[in-house]
Amino acid sequence: MRLISVEEYNDKTMQLARPIYDKHKRVLLAAGRAIHPTYLNKLIAMDIRYLFIEDSISFGISMEEMVDVPTWMDAIETLQMSFKAIANKEELPIRQLQKLVITLVNEVGKRKAICLIPTSSIAEELREYAHAVNVTLLSLQIGRKLGISQIQLKDLAMGALLHDIGKALTHRVEDHMVVGFEYLRKVREISLLSAHVAFGHHETIDGNGKPRGMKEGEIHEFAQVCGIADLYENMLSKEGLPPHEVMEYIMTKSGTMFTTDLVKLFVQEVPHYIPGTKVLLNNNRKAIVTKIIGNLQRPYIRYLDTGEELSLAEHYTLLIKEMVIDEVTSIN
Repeated sequence: MRLISVEEYNDKTMQLARPIYDKHKRVLLAAGRAIHPTYLNKLIAMDIRYLFIEDSISFGISMEEMVDVPTWMDAIETLQMSFKAIANKEELPIRQLQKLVITLVNEVGKRKAICLIPTSSIAEELREYAHAVNVTLLSLQIGRKLGISQIQLKDLAMGALLHDIGKALTHRVEDHMVVGFEYLRKVREISLLSAHVAFGHHETIDGNGKPRGMKEGEIHEFAQVCGIADLYENMLSKEGLPPHEVMEYIMTKSGTMFTTDLVKLFVQEVPHYIPGTKVLLNNNRKAIVTKIIGNLQRPYIRYLDTGEELSLAEHYTLLIKEMVIDEVTSIN
């Protein structure tokens, strides 16, 4: 299995590996079938930009670093329900959120690394909530590596899930951090730490962030964790950039947006190349990333010409030069 852009899809050589869902969480297209060009055009019209596919070169790649789609979709549904409840001035479904927090903490805890499902692989109406779920998964991965307690991980997860809850309460996007904080700090079952994650996720250590222009030492560490995850996820899903390019950008923000230690940890703990990525090595041979074991930045690869698989961690002279994009299919 591998992830491709919808324009790369070839109905002669590929079939869906994971279902495609509409805004009501119904299956639009089931896994295990080819996509007719007519349906492909409809997906493009819906702005669905990524597909999980199976083809001959991705055989045996499981992408275990990604949360399974049903769990991900259930999390999105819980977030959607929560945002709608707040917008309608109804009670926050706190019990469902607490269960979701436990589920996501457990999901991250059983994986060596976390690779995200792009929000642009589902209907546009669900992407705001998918973004929050993805930010939470990344925040938990970093929080776990920081060595924080289980209770703190749950507080971090709740804050990350609800970091944009203010957008359900105000149309002024620039105010959503303060509005969200003021709401969350009054919810008895939500810790003040979680509320501060929502408050400070757009603050930067150089004092140029929002809403207060706080500087290093004034911003809670968990808000910084959520902030770097938020930036990464937005660039991955909204901007459509590949993970290694997003990582290069984040490294330029060391010492300005985020602390040097946090950027260093993020770079170490988030894979630059996810399984299923086609790459060109410095020996000018094409390969596909097959799995991540041990060193997250030196994955296993399989040569496309011979099928030989090897670990880049054990072949230190081999380097990934660039990603290889499949030839774009003409769609009528």
